[in-house]
Amino acid sequence: MAVELSQKTLTALQELGLTDYEVKAYVSLLKYGAQTAAEVSRQSTVPYSKVYDVLGRLEAKGWVESDLSRPSMYYPKPPNVALDALRLQRETSYENYEKLISEELLPIYEKRDIKERPEVWIVKGDVNIFGKLMETMDTCRQELMIALPGELRTFSSRSAAIIGSLLERGISVSVLLSDEETAREIRSSLPKAEIRVKDGMFGGGLICDAKQVVLLLGRSGEGTPQMAIWADHPGLAMFGKSYFESLWSTSKVLI
Repeated sequence: MAVELSQKTLTALQELGLTDYEVKAYVSLLKYGAQTAAEVSRQSTVPYSKVYDVLGRLEAKGWVESDLSRPSMYYPKPPNVALDALRLQRETSYENYEKLISEELLPIYEKRDIKERPEVWIVKGDVNIFGKLMETMDTCRQELMIALPGELRTFSSRSAAIIGSLLERGISVSVLLSDEETAREIRSSLPKAEIRVKDGMFGGGLICDAKQVVLLLGRSGEGTPQMAIWADHPGLAMFGKSYFESLWSTSKVLI
């Protein structure tokens, strides 16, 4: 009898690159243990005409392995082992793609007159906002100021690596958080950064070299995407810096 998965788990496996048949075959192996292709077909309801292709793809993706017996037996790898292998494959692929794309496309981008873009952008959605934050931080050359309310602790942890690289380049980094637990976690990984806590922050953002600012606006209503404003308008950037400094002056120094 086939195993019923929750829709969330099924969707997660599909987004990781598994087809419906591959999910059925893998789950069947997890439940019943090592099986021949014919047994997998019978237990999982994957058509026999397709089961060898399905198992072959699962083996190539690192979810199962087989022996040299006749007929071959197929064995499931533990989910955590398969996921670790998938993560490594994707990281390796990403590094290769990043190198190729950066080497060929970045020079094209840098040769253009980038000032043709607007001074103020509206950015929507978590992925786009996080990307804009990363892009802005990467351009800092002297000073970075970051203010983050508690609901943005995911960004706080994910941004630690790039903040660390800025500190290594001698750039001044000041981080203001409303969540003391997160602040202590960040301080432990970024001992060179100035980190303080300020209760009651209702918004967040960052200011880069007093030239660029990203203001995090949150959601306009339930079910709507996160929104932010990015600007390299001097007036907005200086306003953002002044507001940050006023918060900083009344913040709590971590002991």
